[in-house]
Amino acid sequence: MTETKTEESSTQPNMEHAPLNRLSGVLPDLKAHLIFWSLTLGGLVLDLWSKKAVFDWLGQQQSHGLSIINDFIRFIIAVNNGAAFGTFAGKPFFLTAVSVIALMIVLGVFLFSGTRHRLVHIALGLFTAGICGNLYDRIFNDGLVRDFIDVYYRDYHWPTFNVADSLLCIGVGLLIISTFLTEKSSQKHPQQRK
Repeated sequence: MTETKTEESSTQPNMEHAPLNRLSGVLPDLKAHLIFWSLTLGGLVLDLWSKKAVFDWLGQQQSHGLSIINDFIRFIIAVNNGAAFGTFAGKPFFLTAVSVIALMIVLGVFLFSGTRHRLVHIALGLFTAGICGNLYDRIFNDGLVRDFIDVYYRDYHWPTFNVADSLLCIGVGLLIISTFLTEKSSQKHPQQRK
C-alpha cells in the first residue's frame, strides 16, 4: 500500500511549489539583475558625484560658469524646484510622491514583467538611476534639484539639466527603441510561419 501511494504522489505535480515555479518564470535572470543594478548604482553615483563636484568647484570659483564647448555647452550653478521645464514648481511633496511612485512602478516592471529583452533592462536601470538621483535632491536639498548643464546657442538656452535628467531621457529613448524592435520581431515571426 505504501508503495502505491509513493508512485501516485511522484506522478502528480507538486502543488506546494506551483506558485514558486510560475514566479521563477517571470522573475529576471541573473544577467538582467547585473545589468539593471549596475546601471542603477553607477548612474546614481555619477549623478550625485557630478552635482557635488560641479557645485563645489563653481562655488569656489565664484564664476558665471565654465565653458565646455564655446557657444554651446557650459556648466553653471542652478537649482530647480519643479519638474521638467519647471512644471509643478514649488510643490516638493507632490514631486517627491510622484518620484517614489514612479520608482515603485519601474521596479515592479523590472521584477515582474517577465521581459527578457536586455535593452529594456538597460533602459529601466538608467531610468531608475535618474529617478533616484533627482529624488535624493528633493529629499535632502530642501526640494531643490541641482542642475548644472547649460546648452545654449546665442540667446537661446535649453532648460538647465543634470546627469539624472540625461539618464531619464536616455532610458525613455531606449524603451521607445525597444518597443519598435519588439514590434518588428513579432511581425517577422507570423510571416515565417506562413
